Amino acid sequence: MDRIDRAIIDQLRRNGRLSNLELAEAVGLSPSPCLRRVRRLEQDGVIAGYHARIAPAALDRSFEVLVDIELKEQSAEILARFEAELVALDEVLEARRTFGAPDYLVLVGTKDLAAYEAFVATKLFALPGLGRLQSRFPMATIKRDLG
Repeated sequence: MDRIDRAIIDQLRRNGRLSNLELAEAVGLSPSPCLRRVRRLEQDGVIAGYHARIAPAALDRSFEVLVDIELKEQSAEILARFEAELVALDEVLEARRTFGAPDYLVLVGTKDLAAYEAFVATKLFALPGLGRLQSRFPMATIKRDLG
């Protein structure tokens, strides 16, 4: 990747809806070479996709909770089942397996505290291998870089 590729990526991170003409102008290329570079970046997996950022409240997901999860057992079968069932839950916005404790850091989004309590009681507690969970309620999101 060279300076122009990085400029293309920077522009698309800021505004993924730029037309090829606008993007080419912003990075100092003519439209054809710009489009070739964008397609190459897509094929190489550098540009992984395009999406719309939806307001969490529109999806009843504005009440966010950080959840630390520890498993009782960590066999390959339990890990696979746990992860498959965890990521299938609509309320789970992000999940990361970690080294050490906790085993997972999970970002959950629900409508409100009552919905979160119901989610924990009916869905999280039902996950295979669940040992312990701890909920953390953020005061504010200081930075979120989704691009």
